[in-house]
Amino acid sequence: MGKPCIICVAITGSLPTKANNPAVPISIAEQIESTQEAFEAGASIAHCHVRDDAGAPTSDPARFAALKEGLEKHCPGMIIQLSTGGRSGAGEARGGMLPLSPDMASLSVGSNNFPTRVYENPPQLVDWLAGEMLKYKVKPEIEAFDLSHIVQATRMAVDGRLQGPLYVQFVMGVKNAMPADEPIFDFYIETLKRLAPDAEWCAAGIGAAQYQINEWSIKKGGHTRTGLEDNVRIDRDTLAPSNAALVRRAVDLCGKYDRPVATWREAREILGLRQPA
Repeated sequence: MGKPCIICVAITGSLPTKANNPAVPISIAEQIESTQEAFEAGASIAHCHVRDDAGAPTSDPARFAALKEGLEKHCPGMIIQLSTGGRSGAGEARGGMLPLSPDMASLSVGSNNFPTRVYENPPQLVDWLAGEMLKYKVKPEIEAFDLSHIVQATRMAVDGRLQGPLYVQFVMGVKNAMPADEPIFDFYIETLKRLAPDAEWCAAGIGAAQYQINEWSIKKGGHTRTGLEDNVRIDRDTLAPSNAALVRRAVDLCGKYDRPVATWREAREILGLRQPA
């Protein structure tokens, strides 16, 4: 058998709504229930956003705290990764939940184009978020939307702004950013291995690219992300019935490529995270 594959489930994000797919969990209770199903299906990381009462994205630390508490109760051992992404807040508000000391938090180390706007990650904000993660012992998941983000993350690890070993996620398929292109994917892997030989990597495909990126990741020895944040469909004509259904697709791919699905204990060991008491 090959190396265990860590499956991350991105449960809700900041864009999909129940109009896109009724299975998208919006409330804290819905998110906890959906994550528990995905955990039982094989996911060992939960990538989390939160919504306000109207369903709009927010960076409210109290809501993150309620979600974290619920996941720790119903998904014991699962790695909780909170999002510091820019759709849910601005400036340092994006890191307002880091004092909760989650296991992990997402970190984008550079800017890039999104479908209708610029995803702004100015250097001073990146450094502040990275510093807060060091302060509260939160492992960053580097979200690399561009090749330069891989280079910048490795620089930050060398100069101490990030604690290694790195965990880098290649995000592909975002309109106006990196396409889901296999030669580019392979170059990402090669570049990360050259610059940070001890790094672990993951990949996320957006929209129709999700399943293809899942397969490339698993086939090439990395970890993978799935979930309704990134893609609300099984195929062009079929809505995904749940986050768990998307996780099960990734689990099936692990079987196809002789990759065992990492348990939460194995995932914590691979990523150098503390084991729960």
